[in-house]
Amino acid sequence: MVVQAVRDGMTQIAAAKKTYGVSLRAVSKWMKLARDGGLRALRPGKRGRLPGSGRLNHRQAVRIRRLIIERLPDQLALPFYLWTRESVARLIEREYGITVSAWTAGRYLKAWGMSAQRPVRRAYERNDAVIERWLNEDYPQIAKEAKREKATIYWGDEMGLRSDHISGTSFALKGQTPVVRATGQRFGCNMVSAITNRGELSFMVFEGTFRNATFIEFMKRMLRQAMRKIYLIVDGHPVHRSVAVRQFVADNAERLRLIRLPGYCPELNPDELLNQDVKTNALGKSRPTSKAEMIGTVHRHLHRRQKEPHVIRNLFKEKHVRYAA
Repeated sequence: MVVQAVRDGMTQIAAAKKTYGVSLRAVSKWMKLARDGGLRALRPGKRGRLPGSGRLNHRQAVRIRRLIIERLPDQLALPFYLWTRESVARLIEREYGITVSAWTAGRYLKAWGMSAQRPVRRAYERNDAVIERWLNEDYPQIAKEAKREKATIYWGDEMGLRSDHISGTSFALKGQTPVVRATGQRFGCNMVSAITNRGELSFMVFEGTFRNATFIEFMKRMLRQAMRKIYLIVDGHPVHRSVAVRQFVADNAERLRLIRLPGYCPELNPDELLNQDVKTNALGKSRPTSKAEMIGTVHRHLHRRQKEPHVIRNLFKEKHVRYAA
């Protein structure tokens, strides 16, 4: 109708705005189509998705979802490090030849119960089979043996603290990064600690490198304070595996047993959560100006935690360490 009206003498502007209520651009496009291909060219084309752009069926969606949950992009030979909307779209195209936009990939991810989250770092060297055996066989057996011997299971770890550590957030005007004033001098201290799922806490704050003598002194302190046999679970730090430490444990075998976690799985150690607590709530909320002040701050915080066993017990409610509760 529009093309015929223009051919009969009506201007394109009059046909577009006054008579038919369409855009001038549409009228211009229709006139060009009619000139090139006649009125037949104005017939509407086939509507719907282009070939190869159809949506996933149920079986395909289930498989793509499983691949995203169980693997990382680089494990599937994709040129991505993280699962993003773009990497998911690439996976769908490679597996099924279906082209989807990043927006559509985002809708799939939301429908599959997924959201964008900050990833947790895991070492390539970790042995998932060994970790699975620890969770399902090794630790349950250790717990049974500890109950039979009326022993207390402690989870131990050590950590270094630095004066330039900053944690937490601070409100500021948008676009203006908040500034924290602190000493320009760098100093630090170290701590070694051990906790139980009953809320008990032993610790020692020290200066210098973590050495055999330091760890042995810490274990001596634990033995002096303990009324029952100690099962001390630690990571694979070289000090924990040293000859001197092994000899000390052997000499005190009636009252002490040292057990090592599988390698590269710090998330399984509840004492790592105490380390985070110290960094966030001791150093994160203070700005020590000297090493002595830092050591005093850490001491006071840990002494306070010793009087708050419910806080220590709550650490064992975190999902990765719930097995030890």
